[in-house]
Amino acid sequence: MTGWSCLVTGAGGFLGQRIISLLVQEKELQEVRALDKAFRPEIKEKLSSTQLLLDACIQASVPFFIYTSSVEVAGPNSYKEIVQNGHEEEHHETTWTASYPYSKKLAEKAVLAANGSTLKNGDTLWTCSLRPMYIYGEGSPVLSGIVNRALRNNGVLENTGKFSVANPVYVGNVAWAHILACRVLRDPKKAVSIRGQFYYISDDTPHQSYDELNSTMSKAGGICLDSRQGPPLFLMYWLAFLLEIVSFLLSPIHQYRPPFTRHLLTLSNSVFTFSYKKAQQDLGYKPLYSWEEAKQKTMGWVTSLIEEHRETMKTKSK
Repeated sequence: MTGWSCLVTGAGGFLGQRIISLLVQEKELQEVRALDKAFRPEIKEKLSSTQLLLDACIQASVPFFIYTSSVEVAGPNSYKEIVQNGHEEEHHETTWTASYPYSKKLAEKAVLAANGSTLKNGDTLWTCSLRPMYIYGEGSPVLSGIVNRALRNNGVLENTGKFSVANPVYVGNVAWAHILACRVLRDPKKAVSIRGQFYYISDDTPHQSYDELNSTMSKAGGICLDSRQGPPLFLMYWLAFLLEIVSFLLSPIHQYRPPFTRHLLTLSNSVFTFSYKKAQQDLGYKPLYSWEEAKQKTMGWVTSLIEEHRETMKTKSK
C-alpha cells in the first residue's frame, strides 16, 4: 500500500506528540492529520467519542484503527491481588466503575468488536489495542503534578505507592509500539495475527514501586521521599470508603471530590506487572530506548522543572 495517510487523536498530548514525531519518519506516508480535542470525563462521552471515530472509519473506508488503551482495563481490583509478568492469555478485567478504567474498558471492547466490520467501499476494518503500563517521561502531566506537590511540601515527596510493584514504561517506547502496530496492520501477510487483538506494552524499566520511580526521577533536583511512616494501607482504604460515601451523600447539593479513592489506593499499592513478549512476537516490538536513556531524559526534564520553580520563587521574593 502506497501513499497512505494517518489521523492521530489526542495529538497534542503527552503520548500523541511522541507518536507524531515518529510517524512522520515513516516511508510513503503522505499526510498526518492531528485531532486534539479534550473530551469531558464522563464515561458515556468517552465511549461515544470512540464509537463516533469507529463509525467515521466505516463511512470514510479507513482500513485500520489502533486504540491506545491502558493496563487499568485489566485491574488491579484489589491491593491483595498479585500479578507478576502477566500476559494476554490470562483473563484480567477491571471491576472498578471509576471513570478512567471503566470508560477505557468499554471503549477497548467496542474497538475490538469492530474488527472485521465492512467499510463503505466494501473493504474490511481491522483493529487492535495497545495496553501500556504507567507511562513516564518528559512532559508527563502525572509526574509534573507529583513534583509540583513536592515543591509545595518543602521538597518532600508524599508516600503514596510504597507497597506497589509496577513496571512503568517510557513514553518513547509506547509511541514506538504504535508505529510497529501500524506497520504490521499495513502488511497483509503479518496483519492476520494482530487483528482484533490487544497487547500489553512495557519495556526494560526495572520493576519498582511508584514511590521509588518518583524518587529516582526527582532526586537530582534535591527532592527526597518522605521518611515518615504513614498510616496502614487498610486504614487508608476504609477512610477512602468513608470519603466516597460523604461525596455521594453531598452530591445533590455539592460536588465534593475526595483527595483519594479506593481505586487510586489500590492502583498505587498493588503488585501488578505484565510482560511484552506477545508484542515482541507479533509486532516485532523491542524497546527503542533503554532504561538508562529513559531515566536520564526524564531526570533532566524533572530537574529543569525544579530549577524553573526555584527561579520563579527567587523572582517573587525580590
